[in-house]
Amino acid sequence: MLAAGVGGQSEPLPGQWRKMAVESRVTQEEIKKEPEKPIDREKTCPLLLRVFTTNNGRHHRMDEFSRGNVPSSELQIYTWMDATLKELTSLVKEVYPEARKKGTHFNFAIVFTDIKRPGYRVKEIGSTMSGRKGTDDSMTLQSQKFQIGDYLDIAITPPNRAPPPSGRMRPY
Repeated sequence: MLAAGVGGQSEPLPGQWRKMAVESRVTQEEIKKEPEKPIDREKTCPLLLRVFTTNNGRHHRMDEFSRGNVPSSELQIYTWMDATLKELTSLVKEVYPEARKKGTHFNFAIVFTDIKRPGYRVKEIGSTMSGRKGTDDSMTLQSQKFQIGDYLDIAITPPNRAPPPSGRMRPY
């Protein structure tokens, strides 16, 4: 039971049931995220990040990851959990020179095993663009709850082609 005076309400009388709401006065700025632990790249072994790319602006279908199969467009990158999306974009551009063009859009998603049902799920985490600074550039794998063993799927959209509208993920 709540004591009298909390939130301006008194204690309910015997036999009365009353729904009581407590309003939080904590602002979003005051909610602190768990700070990321800095990673010493000199002393920490990198992880193998399996990255799958498309150049049509759409992510791979989830059925392409089923029954032990993966899409053929795999890049294997050794990196750390504090790798940023901009850093990963640079690594992809080293392999795909056509993605270096200013205005090329990179949309990142984590592909992970669904523990509730067989198969994989996908979670879009952010995007970057060649030649432009963006709000997601400094986002890290760690900040997006990436787990070792997950895949990264990057939908690359060439310049002069608008990326598909948000929510482009097809459920499978």
